[in-house]
Amino acid sequence: MYAVIETGGKQYRVMPGQTIDVDTIPGEVGAPVEFDRVLAISNEANRLIVGDEVRAAKVRGKITEHGRGDKILVFKFKRKKQYKRTIGHRQDFTRVEVEEIVG
Repeated sequence: MYAVIETGGKQYRVMPGQTIDVDTIPGEVGAPVEFDRVLAISNEANRLIVGDEVRAAKVRGKITEHGRGDKILVFKFKRKKQYKRTIGHRQDFTRVEVEEIVG
């Protein structure tokens, strides 16, 4: 059984017991979190349920960690102009453990 949820403008395929990294969600470590924007659910019979049938579905989880991702280096360069620029970026994330799919 799995579900497709949307959070932070991205879609994730999640199953109970799985740990996912999503964009920062406010809350303390150990606090429950609920995703109510469920796009699809696959049940035990491998039937995919979408649309109005999953309107009341929810995915419940628990915040396990807040952190920052690996640094990504961006290097800008223009030839013949003596222009070089290096910029770094680290994206904040929240690690969530999916506990159950209600739907």
